Amino acid sequence: MATKKAADSTLYHLTSKGFWKKFRDAVVVNPEISTGLPLATEHRYPPPASRPEKYSTPATKASDPAQNPYWKRDVRRVYPQLSVVSQSELSSLLIEHSRAKAVSAPAEGAEKADVPAETKEVDLAAAIATITKENKVYTEARLPPAIPIPHAKWHPAVAENAPHTPYSYWPMTLYR
Repeated sequence: MATKKAADSTLYHLTSKGFWKKFRDAVVVNPEISTGLPLATEHRYPPPASRPEKYSTPATKASDPAQNPYWKRDVRRVYPQLSVVSQSELSSLLIEHSRAKAVSAPAEGAEKADVPAETKEVDLAAAIATITKENKVYTEARLPPAIPIPHAKWHPAVAENAPHTPYSYWPMTLYR
C-alpha cells in the first residue's frame, strides 16, 4: 500500500512554465516545494473579477451633494452657539411664569386665547421685586441653593480619648 507522504506542489498552487520552469529547476534547492501562489479557481468561488456587474454605492441622503453641504458635515467647526436674552425679555419671562396657571373651560364659538397678552417692558430689578413680594421664594424650609464645595473644610474637634494606661507618658489624643 503506497501512501503519499507529501502534498503535490502543483495540485493547488501555480507552477512555472517554459523558460522559468527550467530556470527554477536549476536554481531552487528543493524542486518539490510549491510557489505559494494559490489557484484562484480552486480556492475562491466565484473567482475574483469573474462577476460581470459592477458595485455601485446605494444612494442615500448623504450622497446627495445638494442636501449634504460641507458645513453640516464639518465637525471641526461645530462651535457652541451663543444664546442672548436681554434683561427686558428675562423680566417679562419671569413675570409671565410666576403667575398661577388659570385654566378655564372651553366655550363654544369663542376665540382661542393661546397667545399671552403683551406685557410692557419692566426693569429686571423691579420684576424680581414684584415676584418676591407676591410669593415668598425662600423660606426656612426652602433655602436658596448653596455654592457647591468639592471638599468640606475640616475643623478638628477633640474626640474621647483612646484607651490607655492611667500613668502613660504620652497618651494618644483623638480628633474627629
